Amino acid sequence: MKKQVHVVGAIIENEQNEIFCALRSPEMSLPNYWEFPGGKIEVGETPEQALAREIQEEFSCTISVGEKVEDTTYEYEKVIVRLETYRAKLEYGQPVAIEHAETKWVTRDEITQLDFAPADVPAVEKISMEK
Repeated sequence: MKKQVHVVGAIIENEQNEIFCALRSPEMSLPNYWEFPGGKIEVGETPEQALAREIQEEFSCTISVGEKVEDTTYEYEKVIVRLETYRAKLEYGQPVAIEHAETKWVTRDEITQLDFAPADVPAVEKISMEK
């Protein structure tokens, strides 16, 4: 039986209506895919708490977590991932990539051009339709 992992991702939008995306480094699982930043939910955490903690740890900035956008389960070769994505706003600082290979702010038109991890794709499709 495959391992199951429950993770969260942040759709962080700035004042220019651009969305923050992070490129997974070669050392990470699913290398060289773009993703909405986030990570695993620890025991005793709500998805919102996990998301705020992960963004602080991985990008050295503070966010406020808003409404849920998507809840997707995707079966990869070795693991089954449940990804919950939430809208988020930067509250303090600017994101700095600590573990990721690259980060960028993209428009809704540009976001569909990036090669996202499969679990992120339903959320990408949903937000790219918003104008």
